[in-house]
Amino acid sequence: MPFALHPPESLRRPFREAGRSTAFVAAGLPPHLVAVALWVWLVGLAVVVPGFAPLPAALLIVSAGVLTAVQRWRYRTLRGPGALQVPPRTGRPALRHPIQWLRSPGAWRQIAYHGLVGPLLAPVEAAVLVLWAAGFAAASIYVWIWALPPEQRLTQVGYTTQAAYITAGGLALTAVMPWLTGRVARLEAGVANVLLGQTRAERLQRRVEDLTESRAGVVDAADAERRRIERDLHDGAQQRLVALAVNLGIARATLTDLSAEARRVIDDAHTEAKQAVAELNDLVRGLHPAVLDDRGLDAALSGVAARAPIPVRLSVDLATRPPATAEAVAYFTVSEALTNVVKHARASKAEVTVERRGGTLVVVIADDGVGGAGPSGGTGLAGLAKRAASVDGTFTCHSPLGGPTVITVELPCAP
Repeated sequence: MPFALHPPESLRRPFREAGRSTAFVAAGLPPHLVAVALWVWLVGLAVVVPGFAPLPAALLIVSAGVLTAVQRWRYRTLRGPGALQVPPRTGRPALRHPIQWLRSPGAWRQIAYHGLVGPLLAPVEAAVLVLWAAGFAAASIYVWIWALPPEQRLTQVGYTTQAAYITAGGLALTAVMPWLTGRVARLEAGVANVLLGQTRAERLQRRVEDLTESRAGVVDAADAERRRIERDLHDGAQQRLVALAVNLGIARATLTDLSAEARRVIDDAHTEAKQAVAELNDLVRGLHPAVLDDRGLDAALSGVAARAPIPVRLSVDLATRPPATAEAVAYFTVSEALTNVVKHARASKAEVTVERRGGTLVVVIADDGVGGAGPSGGTGLAGLAKRAASVDGTFTCHSPLGGPTVITVELPCAP
């Protein structure tokens, strides 16, 4: 097996990225030279004609937005989409609304980058390109020499020895340049992320927005999964159990010549089948009632109030239907709250009010029970609070000892 020498990854990476880093540095030189030219113009006018000095200064400020767009394009194209964390607002409005743009948090950071950092980076980038050119020219000195006419080469005594030293120096410089170019590119990326990228507050805001969006997606996915399970149970297992109960009922009515023991077995099976249908019906309703999708929150809550073992006064005032997620949260909140009232409150009646106030769906559940309910009391109120919080809603519970207990849930209805 032949022996193969593999240099470590830390040595190979700069050479693999040398072309990309050099192109990145070269692309940064023109916009930085524009900033240098504006500075030279500014200083020259300030010395020669002081009254015209504000003109290039204003041009430098206004052009910062355009130069920022160019720099962000450079990072996105040559360093990758994630190399520069761009704030939500770009520099494009600088030309159309300069005053408004100057009031933005990142405007003066952009001006500092193009007015101070850019002129300092321009000579560094130019030096990198010059060193690359010098390294390639020195490493290929024999090519340049042999391109000369023979009589000129013969007049240069000892040119081969000198060319050998120059070639060695060029090769050494070419070998060093990938590391140097990579360091310059990383230095520029670090400075740009501080002045042209997002601030810590902007990153936190973007993170909050991403988490809010992902949480909304999870809530919608969970609601869709509940709907799917409800449909599968309703159209599959529940229908089979109903058919089984019907067949057992028919068998009990038609098979009159069976023994008493056989009839008792059929009766028991028929009773168990009907109980299973009832329990599965409750389970399906608890997952996601079909009436909520078909007829809305008013009809769904009317069914909950009618099934409650205590009188429930229901008032639903909705001009338009809320979003499906808000409807589902409101339905399950009322259903679980009434279950808690029956189990723990020892109330004789309850009242449910649902109304829409602007962009908020307000649900109020009140009872005349003994009171003393709270999220830490083990009555399921903590779960109701989490359910409301899952859609950025609020949950409050006022339940003094002796009652009454009033639960208020506010759910945003933004589309």
